[in-house]
Amino acid sequence: MTERGILFSAPMVRALLDGTKTQTRRVVKPHPRDDAFVLLDHGDGWWPYRSEDGESANVDNMEYPFACPYGQPGDRLWVRETWGFNPDHPGIIAHVCYRADPGHEHDGITWKPSIHMPRAASRILLEIVSVRVERLQDTSRGDAMDEGCPFPNMAQGADPRQWYAELWENINGAGSWAANPWVWALEFRRIQP
Repeated sequence: MTERGILFSAPMVRALLDGTKTQTRRVVKPHPRDDAFVLLDHGDGWWPYRSEDGESANVDNMEYPFACPYGQPGDRLWVRETWGFNPDHPGIIAHVCYRADPGHEHDGITWKPSIHMPRAASRILLEIVSVRVERLQDTSRGDAMDEGCPFPNMAQGADPRQWYAELWENINGAGSWAANPWVWALEFRRIQP
């Protein structure tokens, strides 16, 4: 079992805390060739296949397998989020504050980016349940819900995939949904640290 840090924004941290987020997607880097038909798991990594006729897949031995940098089932991810020391207890990890929590607007906290969060300050631990590779736009309605979609707060008949596409573009930039990159689709469950 391996532990790795993973960055999440404040809204996604809130979704993790309330149990509505059980999946995340991250772009595969380096990106497979544009003509990759599918990435298949052969146990030693995800191998890119390409299509000669648009229907069947042939192995492309010119590329190496892709290993998921976030881990495999059973590995753990500790969440890195925007944080800061409580002004009444500066420098004491046991008294850190988290930007995702309400009520810190006027506390005088100097917020530190999630990338700088030490392991000791993390309050959320996730265990990977499954890993797969897919095109971003293959995200299903159920997957979008598991990405933390606030569906009860959405208008009647709203599509959670549309919400997820907007979230993706907000995080990854304009045109990133249309680019339809290969992504690691990680499913996880929250466990006690």
